[in-house]
Amino acid sequence: MILSSAPMRITLGGGSTDLKSYYANYGGFLIAAAIDKYVSILANKRFYDSIRLSYMQLEVVDKLDDIKNTRLREALRFTGIDKGIEIQSFADIPANTGLGSSSSFMVAVLNALHAYKREFVTQRQLAEEACLIEIDVLGEPIGKQDQYMAAFGGLTCLTFAKNGEVLVEPLKITEETREQLESNLQYFFTGIERGASEILKEQDTKSRQDEKSMIDNLHQIKAIGLATKKYLERGEVDMVGELFHTHWELKKKRSSKMTNPFIDESYEIARKNGAIGGKLVGAGGGGFLMFYCRSTDKSRLNQAMKARGLKPVRFHFDHEGARILVNMKRD
Repeated sequence: MILSSAPMRITLGGGSTDLKSYYANYGGFLIAAAIDKYVSILANKRFYDSIRLSYMQLEVVDKLDDIKNTRLREALRFTGIDKGIEIQSFADIPANTGLGSSSSFMVAVLNALHAYKREFVTQRQLAEEACLIEIDVLGEPIGKQDQYMAAFGGLTCLTFAKNGEVLVEPLKITEETREQLESNLQYFFTGIERGASEILKEQDTKSRQDEKSMIDNLHQIKAIGLATKKYLERGEVDMVGELFHTHWELKKKRSSKMTNPFIDESYEIARKNGAIGGKLVGAGGGGFLMFYCRSTDKSRLNQAMKARGLKPVRFHFDHEGARILVNMKRD
């Protein structure tokens, strides 16, 4: 029996510059943080030759090609496992909430399957394999951020070279800065679950067409990512809130599906009740609103968001990334 887990993530600045349609021409940069919400995968040898998969659905199949879950199917195919295995998945936060859980799932599955085969893999190998399957094999209109954050964890700077290589660097900040940042980030679930593909596909298409407004928007988003790094390394943590607000104003311009009247009104109420700035985590359209709020204003912000029906959720940073929690493979 193998039990693996991989963290979900939040993006602090520079999000969406990790799509090939942008970085292949201009290079991308973002800064993100893995959080202590995980996707976990249990893999075990099955007595029968069939494959049993339990996630939001249950599948029992005799052939790989009959598997409906595309990520599980291609992960099994990639690792050369085609019979006699049972896989179950668990998640601390539901899918379609903007925290990169699909790629966390992919990384955790690959880690479990490699361990099942007694194969050692590095964090970089896990990230690259997850990107290969999700982007190249399955053709998902997504970037590389989520896979690398799920594999590496931490408070991390990701630089995307034009040739597709990814430079992974830990953010160099003091413990005091890290604690202040973690404490002052506040998260509220909007109650809206949505897939990222539609919004990301629109951005990807416009970037491929080199549409000036989209490219200029992403240039500014990348600059915000670089500025976030600079201010955090200086210990000027409150500037993150100001940058969040600028980021959100730019992000809304990328798609008409990015927000809705309920989210916009909730955001404005948050700003009137202590939040310096904020944004939707992930591609947009729903999921979690993330705000930067000084300690003295947290109570007021929480009360205002609860009155709107938004659920507060506490996240802490994860510093380990993908890991094997249990390895009891006997044969």
